[in-house]
Amino acid sequence: MTTCSVFPACFKRVMIIRQPAVAGSFYSDNPTQLQSDIEGFVVRDCDKQPVLGVISPHAGYIYSGRVAGNLYSRITIPDTVVILAPNHTGYGAPYSIWPGGQWRTPLGDVTIDEVVVEELTDACSLLEKDRAAHLYEHAAEVQIPFIQYFNPRSEIVVIVLSARSVEDLKNIGKKLSQVLQKLRPHALVVASSDMTHHESQASANRKDKIAIGEVLAMNEDALYSKVREMNITMCGIYPAVTMLVCSKERGAKRAELVRYETSGDITGDYDHVVGYAGIIVR
Repeated sequence: MTTCSVFPACFKRVMIIRQPAVAGSFYSDNPTQLQSDIEGFVVRDCDKQPVLGVISPHAGYIYSGRVAGNLYSRITIPDTVVILAPNHTGYGAPYSIWPGGQWRTPLGDVTIDEVVVEELTDACSLLEKDRAAHLYEHAAEVQIPFIQYFNPRSEIVVIVLSARSVEDLKNIGKKLSQVLQKLRPHALVVASSDMTHHESQASANRKDKIAIGEVLAMNEDALYSKVREMNITMCGIYPAVTMLVCSKERGAKRAELVRYETSGDITGDYDHVVGYAGIIVR
């Protein structure tokens, strides 16, 4: 399977298309089935609101789709969405931004907002244009079909974060805020994260309650320190910290938990679960 395609366009511009890496495993590779699956997770007749940031899970849809669907049903999806993802593969630059072109899913192609990419890489020297960190990473990819479902016109910016320091994350969050306020004031920032991994239901609930509490308090420093000190295996801690900093810089005042579940609520296995939270920041 190739994960990146190059197409000439009038011999003037090379169009890079990032091919889906986990279609057929994390979610259906059949467009009709994928559309139907998403519709099964959507909450009908929900009051939608514009928000600045969210935390959304990134497991296979059979496990975390209900939480993600509930979350996306509650918000207005604007024409630019910035997706912050952790790096599960270890490939690529530590702070990696996909440079341009499009990302493909079974629902079609989504265009990269290259204006934001260029402005952000000029403003933030930490960010490096890079593809290696993205090619096999699932955490950003699984957000995109939900974005397409609710706003097919949306363009995206995709950043993969492997933190060297919390100060770097804060710096990126502040620079992202400045660029969005200048260019895309209504943009949404999605922090892609699952919560506690492979512990009992009771342990996951206890640890995740602590981490979620710090997100709801919008205290990125306490979130970061407690996740580290208490060994809370929240894989998207770096995206979450960056999103919180960015959202607060953009004027966010409060956060709300939309839904929390574990894989045990789906499978019935409560001995080894993964937690999933959908959180709104506005």
